[in-house]
Amino acid sequence: MPSTFLNLTLAFIISLTGTLTFRSHLMSTLLCLEGMMLSLFIMISTATLNSNSMISLSFPVTIMVFAACEAAVGLSLLVKVSNTYGTDYIHNLNLLQC
Repeated sequence: MPSTFLNLTLAFIISLTGTLTFRSHLMSTLLCLEGMMLSLFIMISTATLNSNSMISLSFPVTIMVFAACEAAVGLSLLVKVSNTYGTDYIHNLNLLQC
């Protein structure tokens, strides 16, 4: 495995560990999710460039679309929670209050 893929896999695992560790704050969780999406995007982009298949050229764009949607929904949820409760604690979120 080349060192680039090893570093990107390590970045993905560190971001996943950060997501599981910092579950109490919404902002930390969103930053870790963005790190996961960024490393996944770079891995898929380099794999697409290494393969000569025309059908796989849309995969990086699809990943970026999902990352942008995830960021928009996450930031809107962060703004709503911080305006309502004053903090970004995830334990303030309750499905029964929606």
